[in-house]
Amino acid sequence: MSESEDRQMRGGTRWRRFAAMAIPAAAAAGGIVFGMANGAIAANITVSGTEFKVGATRLEGDGFKQYGGVVYEKDNPKPVPIAISEIGHADLYNLCQSVDASLPGMPVVLRIEAGGGKEPATADGMLIAMESLAGDATFTKIKIGQDASDLSAAAPAGSFGQSADHVTITKLEQVARYTTAGTFNLKGLKLKVHAFGDAAGKQCF
Repeated sequence: MSESEDRQMRGGTRWRRFAAMAIPAAAAAGGIVFGMANGAIAANITVSGTEFKVGATRLEGDGFKQYGGVVYEKDNPKPVPIAISEIGHADLYNLCQSVDASLPGMPVVLRIEAGGGKEPATADGMLIAMESLAGDATFTKIKIGQDASDLSAAAPAGSFGQSADHVTITKLEQVARYTTAGTFNLKGLKLKVHAFGDAAGKQCF
């Protein structure tokens, strides 16, 4: 294979990842219903090798659950450990989502913003598979050290879990691998592709 052909193949792969991120996010503006994961990452879900960032000035969530899990990347049998958070209903203020979709020789960042006005972005039945989370959190009626299998049928019995009636997180910064929701309504959606020099500093954090 020539260097030119290899570059085209690698570029095509990155653009497919880019499109897979952009298309469903834009559709969510109309409150499109996405498939629920029924309390856990489905066994047949394969994630991309690209993490994405989610930020918000404030998240208000009812029905919070958290436990451990794994996801798999395509053509990679090695599991990727993640923390799984479920939220029955979430309000996200000044939501920002970004992903590095760079091509060879072309820096690209896809950035999505919503919930920046009086009305927040909202999600029902939200599930997040994350690698890290930072912010200031306040939990209401939290239970730490629950058996995870009592929170999700897919979680291993005997593994660690925790839950709370309500959670407030300010200055949210989250690195995630996968997100799903029953409904995801993005009020005031703005989607922008930043390329070349304009891509610098355009990640949410």
